[in-house]
Amino acid sequence: MGVCGLIFAMVVLGGVTRLTDSGLSIVDWRPLMGVLPPLDDATWRALFERYQAYPEYQKVNVGMTLAGFKSIFWFEYAHRALGRIIGVAFLVPFLLFAFTGRIERALVPRLVLLFVLGALQGLLGWFMVQSGLVDRPDVSQYRLTAHLGLAVLIYGVMLWTALSVLAPVPVAPNRVALRNVLRLLVPWVFLVVLSGGFVAGTDAGFAYNTFPLMDGRYVPLGLFDLSPVLLNFFENTITIQFTHRVLGILTVGAVVVLWYFSRQGQTNDRMAGRVNVLALAALVQVVLGISTLVMVVPVSLGAAHQAGGLVLFSAAIFALHATRHGRR
Repeated sequence: MGVCGLIFAMVVLGGVTRLTDSGLSIVDWRPLMGVLPPLDDATWRALFERYQAYPEYQKVNVGMTLAGFKSIFWFEYAHRALGRIIGVAFLVPFLLFAFTGRIERALVPRLVLLFVLGALQGLLGWFMVQSGLVDRPDVSQYRLTAHLGLAVLIYGVMLWTALSVLAPVPVAPNRVALRNVLRLLVPWVFLVVLSGGFVAGTDAGFAYNTFPLMDGRYVPLGLFDLSPVLLNFFENTITIQFTHRVLGILTVGAVVVLWYFSRQGQTNDRMAGRVNVLALAALVQVVLGISTLVMVVPVSLGAAHQAGGLVLFSAAIFALHATRHGRR
């Protein structure tokens, strides 16, 4: 659960890094040598000179001072440093518990897989950064969304594993209908998070900052201007924002309906509490999303909206976990 908390912070910090355009401030990847931050003026200037050789400085931040560079450097450095901390926080206790025989043998392969996925996430992060160091001073929305998606996937598997250790006996194993709906809701929320990744990757949130209308219309013009049609969902900012809006509204509507019908059945207090948390998380998230949009994506609200997405995902997993087929 502690590592889950660190991954949660990592996702939010990654959002802040994106919102502050800090992700391209470190133009190389040194997994070991990059642990220590710059400690003297000469090192700072060397890093700044390397940054000046790349498109973001030359096309976007030309004339930036060393002080301005430091302000974006620290977000990206903190993001990378937290990734290293997560690796250590997972690996050291895992090895300790494994060698002292305190991990069930059946659990070991899943934990090893989680560590491998975490290492691959670091590689994917650098692969994402590389896409912004060539011609276009911005990372690929495809790579950014893949980076976000893998982080959320690791978080989800980690949270499910932790809940299974903490509560091996399910709270409501006989709620079959509720379990089936939640089995659909969890991947659905994951899909909405991925659509948010494309919003962030294309800066689609900075366009059409009104709600519920877009350019004075419920369904804006230009949704399918690109060809082939499928390309619009990944590269057309109008379609990307509209899709995210629709998915968000459908999500909160589905959760409210789920909450209502769950109250009609035989739901024990513990299960009812989890569904209540899920409904509250969905309502708060849609309010955060609309507020972020109409206020033109301030960093604080943008980060809160990303955190809200992860809270909603967590609440869906928390509710689903209570309905699983458990063992004593």
